[in-house]
Amino acid sequence: MTEGIKQERPFVAFAEYLSQERSTILAAWRVAVEQDPELTTASSISRVQFNDHIPEVLDAFERQLRASDADTREEAVAQEQESAAEHGLHRWQQGYDQRETMREWGHLQLCLLDAIERFGQSRADLGARFLHQARGAVVRLCNAGVCESASRYTRLLRAEATSRLHELEQALEQVRLLERQRAETWREAAHDLRGSVSVISSAVAVLNRDPASSGGRPESRLLRKGVISLHEMLTDLLSLARLEAGHERRQLGLFDVGELMKEFCDAMRPLAAERNLFLRSEGPASLTVESDSAKIRRIAQNLVLNALRATDSGGVTVSWAKGEPDTPARWVLIIEDTGPGFADESAPLLARALEKATESADRVEHSSSEPVQAAAVAQDDPGVRSGFSKETPREGIGLSIVKRLCELLDASVELHSSAQGSIFRLTFPATYST
Repeated sequence: MTEGIKQERPFVAFAEYLSQERSTILAAWRVAVEQDPELTTASSISRVQFNDHIPEVLDAFERQLRASDADTREEAVAQEQESAAEHGLHRWQQGYDQRETMREWGHLQLCLLDAIERFGQSRADLGARFLHQARGAVVRLCNAGVCESASRYTRLLRAEATSRLHELEQALEQVRLLERQRAETWREAAHDLRGSVSVISSAVAVLNRDPASSGGRPESRLLRKGVISLHEMLTDLLSLARLEAGHERRQLGLFDVGELMKEFCDAMRPLAAERNLFLRSEGPASLTVESDSAKIRRIAQNLVLNALRATDSGGVTVSWAKGEPDTPARWVLIIEDTGPGFADESAPLLARALEKATESADRVEHSSSEPVQAAAVAQDDPGVRSGFSKETPREGIGLSIVKRLCELLDASVELHSSAQGSIFRLTFPATYST
């Protein structure tokens, strides 16, 4: 640290002076720190804790000043650096931040420079060259102390961050495990419920075939439609539960989106006609992509069914196309309806869509406890006759399934909505690397 300092008698005398003035220097250092308004931690620790490894640093510095050969000097420098690093460690353990430690080193440097001035005043025989070299030695001492303390702080913070990251990873894995367990429980419950509904459905079918027991009464027809709707809802629940439990896997293969969507729209058009709505299909006749055709069809089906449920007049348009010029490796599927849209602007549109569907499901669940009222609503709502109801939990389930399927297929979902209708825009990869 004091390389270049000529080992003369004045340096040995200066080392002796520093040793004699040790307590004065440390006391002045503490006073300077206590008077610094930006340093507050020192006031909460004892004098011994405050001095910490600094006496050892000064011991090594004095040995360095007295050293008569390079080996002794290098050994003293190594001891000085080790003590400075240990000082940084203890300051960190005492609750200091790095800036406080650096400021303390600055005050120590000033106190040592004052000691040089006092020593120079007591020795008239010392020239300016010695004082210059002595000041340089003190500056190098404190600069090395700052570097060693900062280095130790950096290692400690990195180790602390690594430990926290490990703890967060463990916590995240526990959350994922709980989520998988919850999804698996949900899947099993939905599976059991669907089995029970199948039994009820069979009993209703027997009643409908027996004129003596039902007589073709409206209640029997309503019961049958309700069982069918419940069965479909549980099927959707089971699909969603399988997705959340991680049981679904994408089955990739090449297929023609144009052909798939045209066939899909042809099959769905009679459902739209029942509600006096149109269902249009627009897109290239042929568009070959790599994806999971069954899941693409399921996404389109859920979005189109939800759009038909929400639309009173007009209709639904299904379109597909290649990606934009800046995204040639992707393709888009767009479902547009002329329904009322989602007018609330207090949250992202897709989140609002899911929230609204959930609220509708809750209202249906509460109304189901009043069978007379529920039956009256069902008879008055023309949507029941075609299997559609505006306030149905299937809408929320359908949107959740779409979201999960898009995550599985690495696709993005955008929702644009206004009073004139809603547009779902889904962007899929045209190919997959794995």
